[in-house]
Amino acid sequence: MDPDSAIPKVVPPLPRPNAKARNLPKRTAFEWLGAGWSDFRTNPLPSLFYGLAVFLVSAFVVWGMFRFEVDYFFLPALSGFLVLGPLIATGLYEKTRRLEEGKRTTLGGMVFVKPASTYQAVFLGLLLLLLFMLWQRAAFLLYALHMGVRPFPGFDQILSLIFTTWIGWSLLITGTIIGGLFAAFAFAISVFAAPMMLEERTDALTAMGISLALVWNNLGVMLVWGGIVVALFALSLLTGLLGFIVVFPVLGHATWHAYRAIRVSRDERVFYRPA
Repeated sequence: MDPDSAIPKVVPPLPRPNAKARNLPKRTAFEWLGAGWSDFRTNPLPSLFYGLAVFLVSAFVVWGMFRFEVDYFFLPALSGFLVLGPLIATGLYEKTRRLEEGKRTTLGGMVFVKPASTYQAVFLGLLLLLLFMLWQRAAFLLYALHMGVRPFPGFDQILSLIFTTWIGWSLLITGTIIGGLFAAFAFAISVFAAPMMLEERTDALTAMGISLALVWNNLGVMLVWGGIVVALFALSLLTGLLGFIVVFPVLGHATWHAYRAIRVSRDERVFYRPA
């Protein structure tokens, strides 16, 4: 008898499915948008007031930049909407969550909603604000590298300078690439972290890590969703920010549906239990 025949063969383990990959078709992103629009039309006044508040604050910030001649903040500040938007939309998530439960909500309930991880949600906001400030400094450094110590000539003149000189084109291209990377990273770590804070007791760093993993493992549909967000954001800019009154609430409601579609298993959740 061959002694080797008595040794059982090692069978390779079965491939473990990726628990975070939902394998959703790319068109699902448009279904989220449609669901967000449906939630917006259901009891629309709270959502409209929420969007109006976002518009008024945004318009006031832009007015202040030009009023106090700090319009050089304007272009880098645009990324702030994308960085902080998922957290600002927490009240919209609450409305959609209550609609799922067959309940109605009020504007007060949306504005003063208390997330399950209240203090960690504040910490998440501080981290996103820090990331936004880091991008601001990077933008100023890029300007200095291209323009030297030349003072900012004003928003109207900088546009002509950007599109008529090779230095301007270089600034536009590098700024767009680096700013896009900042915005993409901020989107990936916050798009699901903010809804998670509303529903789960978890810490900010864990939520950001899970959000990043969920985006990475569902990259196809999330790229489409990110494109939809950027396109509607650009459309709102073309309307003088007025589009935010409708666009922001719809995107907020739709983001909750995206969260529900991708983060569905309670077995994957990591709960935070403070000592």
